[in-house]
Amino acid sequence: MSTREAEYAELAITFAEISQLLFEDRTVQGTLQRIVNFARTTIDGCDAASISTKVGDEFVTSVYSDEIASEIDQFQYLLNEGPCLDAAREDSLQYCPDLINDPRWPSFGPEAVSRGMRSLLACRLTTEKTFGSLNLYARTDDAYDSLGRTKAVIFAAHAGVALRAVGDLHDVTSMLNEEMARVANLEGAIASRQLIGQAEGILIERERITADEAYEILKKTSQHLNLKLRNVAQYVVETGEVPDVS
Repeated sequence: MSTREAEYAELAITFAEISQLLFEDRTVQGTLQRIVNFARTTIDGCDAASISTKVGDEFVTSVYSDEIASEIDQFQYLLNEGPCLDAAREDSLQYCPDLINDPRWPSFGPEAVSRGMRSLLACRLTTEKTFGSLNLYARTDDAYDSLGRTKAVIFAAHAGVALRAVGDLHDVTSMLNEEMARVANLEGAIASRQLIGQAEGILIERERITADEAYEILKKTSQHLNLKLRNVAQYVVETGEVPDVS
């Protein structure tokens, strides 16, 4: 087995072990935090890592391994320029081996360098519902070889799975909440109808009138007193009397 083959075999074993640990956390935020932490410690040359995601029309840094990563991310958002944004928008891997001299990001590059970073690798998160990127900062130039870039792509895939899961969960939760609200409204309507029926029965018995006439009394009282029909019916059921409208 060649050295390169051995490296990739070791990589496969490592990620099989990491995959189990990544999703032990029951929250998406916790899983994403684990991803940036693992990326920071297992990808050679990486000095700080973060994950950018698009919320509405804006990009935000969801999690980060070191404060400096979040700080530099903010300059990309402010300048609307940088490899992290390009990776998220263009569905690609963006590698900048030398932030000082890269003509693609003339405004962002110097800002990152002034804060100690020389190279940056950004991988788009692989999810249909979320635009975002895994961002790996290094204090040395040309920090990431092909193996490091492969690791980054795999970590980004894990982050995409986590975000896709929360997107699906959000969809299911929204549908469940809507259904629960519909059921609650239906139950409330049924309870109100039962209460109004009881009040009508009391008036029919007491006044010797029809059901339609009893309902009209309740409705006119409700309108005159500016009370809900249910509240008027509740009063009749509890007291046996119609509220005084004089």
